[in-house]
Amino acid sequence: MSPEVFEPNYIAVEGVIGVGKTSFADMLAECLEAEVLHEEVYENPFLVDFYKNRKRHGLSCQLYFLISRFQQQQQLMTRDLFAQRIVSDYLFAKDAIFASVNLSERELALYNRIAPALSRDVPRPDLVIYLQASTRVLMDRIRNRNLSFERPLDQEYLELLNNAYDYYFFHYTESPLLVVRTDEIDFVNNPEHFDDLIEQIQKPTRGKKYYVPAADIAPIES
Repeated sequence: MSPEVFEPNYIAVEGVIGVGKTSFADMLAECLEAEVLHEEVYENPFLVDFYKNRKRHGLSCQLYFLISRFQQQQQLMTRDLFAQRIVSDYLFAKDAIFASVNLSERELALYNRIAPALSRDVPRPDLVIYLQASTRVLMDRIRNRNLSFERPLDQEYLELLNNAYDYYFFHYTESPLLVVRTDEIDFVNNPEHFDDLIEQIQKPTRGKKYYVPAADIAPIES
């Protein structure tokens, strides 16, 4: 009997800034002959100012992202997700991670009056892939891609964000979750690394599964 193949129709790829989620989402969509949904990052008019002064521009930047992501997710609701496979380079629920890190107590209270009402009306992915990496690796990748608006990013902020992501996905239960440690792999330039991840994605995932490619450890399900 051939092994069961998992074929999710809607996959969301997540990870901290610099981990490579958009690159992986593009490659995954091409491999699966799926449509790719990109987060509208560069369209945010507050983003450059936010990186220069996170405290001052955090709320305006966050609310723009929240509304933009919600509008994209609403468009997904009008499609037949069973007829067209979708790979997204973000998970709508992750918006709350950035809010918890970037907003003041009063701003977060306002955000928490808006976001839950929107989150009820977005589709839930069949699989979430969380690409994980150490803060040092993330900083190296950010420096290598050398985007001008990311240059003000400092290691302290990235560490705070990385910890918030880890905490969020450690407790995540809304969809099947595959957590992949990416420190020692290069799925963009090494086809074997990419093919290995595809093999993991095609294995049925129930609950949460951790995969550490470099350590040669079999996936652990919980």
